[in-house]
Amino acid sequence: MATSTHLPGARPREARAKRSQAEFTKRTWPTYLLLGTLAAFFLFPLVFMVVGAFKPNVLVLAEGNTIRAFWPTDATLSNFVAAFQRAHFGRLFVNSTIIASFVVGLGLVVNSLIGYGLSRLPFRGSQLILLAIIALMIIPLEAVAIPLLWMMSAAGLRNTYTVQILPFIANPLFVYLFYTFFLAVPRDLEEAARVDGAGPLTTFLRVSVPLAKPAYATVGILSFLFIWGQLLWPVLVTAGPDVRPLPLGISVFVHQPPINWGDIMAFALMMTLPLLVIFVIFQRWFVQSVASSGVKG
Repeated sequence: MATSTHLPGARPREARAKRSQAEFTKRTWPTYLLLGTLAAFFLFPLVFMVVGAFKPNVLVLAEGNTIRAFWPTDATLSNFVAAFQRAHFGRLFVNSTIIASFVVGLGLVVNSLIGYGLSRLPFRGSQLILLAIIALMIIPLEAVAIPLLWMMSAAGLRNTYTVQILPFIANPLFVYLFYTFFLAVPRDLEEAARVDGAGPLTTFLRVSVPLAKPAYATVGILSFLFIWGQLLWPVLVTAGPDVRPLPLGISVFVHQPPINWGDIMAFALMMTLPLLVIFVIFQRWFVQSVASSGVKG
């Protein structure tokens, strides 16, 4: 004969859990509704850009004030072809890729080495240098653009890749991010490596760098986002299309007759896609960095 047993208090616990879940849902659904509304509001321009990139030019503005603005009527790829032919998107994309690759790659090396040196290899005056780096974080590019332009012009670097790469390799914000991250790395790991005969550079490469993947991902994403959308400096230092990056290219293309908004939307979409790809690739380490910063803070 089968018998059933019930733990005392099991049903009251289940009832309490259901009530807690119901209360939690009741308290949080207005928050989720608000966040969902805000997300939809900020996604509207992006959806309009994506849909407009596939629409014929005559329909982009004709349907712009209706709900059909968010539906790809008579979808076509002619806008993308026109963006490559009229705006020379391919050349502009290569220019931006070269500039961003060197800025991000060299920046990760230089900024991480400076941050590691300040956090793990203190010397006389290192705290003064750290204070100077923190002070430089609040100075915008616009404040030093003219003196920097004069220096680059005097060095004969205008209208080159170098002038768009060199000033942005070292960044005080990224140095400080690496500095704070390396401070949180347990010293025991580095001391164990030194006991085994590893020098400072070997310790940095073998111990600190593998642990700093979230910091490298965060700095890489922020650096790429900054340099990929940089407009002011290319306007000042480039004089022709040979080394012109994408932000300056689209600003010129917008005023290039005939003005076809479908072509402009296709240009903007192709310019935005690399940012999304980079974030998707490194989002795991980026989220991990943000989460660990929140826990430490």
